[in-house]
Amino acid sequence: MKFSVWIEAARLRTLPASLIPVLVGGSLAWNHGLFHGPATLVALCCAILIQIATNFANDYFDFRNGADTDDRVGFTRASSSGEIAPNIMLGTALITFFLAFLLGLYLVFLAGWPVLVIGILSIAAGLLYTGGPFPLAYNGLGDLFVFLFFGLAAVMGTYYVNALQWSAESFWAALAVGALSTMILTANNYRDVHTDRKAGKKTLVVLLGERFTRWQYLLLALLAFAVPPYFYFRESYDPVILLPMILVIPALFLIHRFWKETRKEQFNMILVKTAQFMTAFGFLFSLGVILSR
Repeated sequence: MKFSVWIEAARLRTLPASLIPVLVGGSLAWNHGLFHGPATLVALCCAILIQIATNFANDYFDFRNGADTDDRVGFTRASSSGEIAPNIMLGTALITFFLAFLLGLYLVFLAGWPVLVIGILSIAAGLLYTGGPFPLAYNGLGDLFVFLFFGLAAVMGTYYVNALQWSAESFWAALAVGALSTMILTANNYRDVHTDRKAGKKTLVVLLGERFTRWQYLLLALLAFAVPPYFYFRESYDPVILLPMILVIPALFLIHRFWKETRKEQFNMILVKTAQFMTAFGFLFSLGVILSR
């Protein structure tokens, strides 16, 4: 079995959704003089493992639920293509979740039971995203899942394992990260709307329509861009916190393409560009946090 098949199944192009929350949470801890390097590194590893495990589980459950068919326009799925046996895909997902849990015990040792709760909920949500009797992604709750766990939980949890206390600033920063992560999912679901509708996968774009999803993508971007000015005007950060605002023009081009593109196969590239936008925004925002007073 080719290693490249597993790399594709892990969907590394979407990993900014796990990297950026930890970077932002860690940078806030640094700004407050509470940064803990080992905790941040372990949090990053756990976040990446949980996201990869979720992607493996999605590959298996989407295949089992009939969401990945021959007319799919998205990237190739390993289970549906036959390149990886479904039972092996599911087993690998469970092993990866277990590795994340074991690694996360270090964070539980450092920060106590709140981290254990966040970790267990994150793993459970990763499995229930497309699995279980009420899969979140099949019932219009995928966007909420991503916003909560790749935004609020990831950023605030990372700050907590560093500082051993909660922070209102980490909440406001998490709103931007959650919005950016949800933009990635929005592009993914917009691309797959036709096959998802046939498979009975009720994503928000299936339930509320493509026009709603175009507005959703725009409003999520606006939410992300609202956060740096909040930190500047309300939290008294230095002007360097406004670094992400240099991405306004590229973001407008990306939003324009999302709104005007009619060929669903082109949304593979839009998804990649959205992940790159999140990466650039997250790095610039984190840099601004670190360089501010």
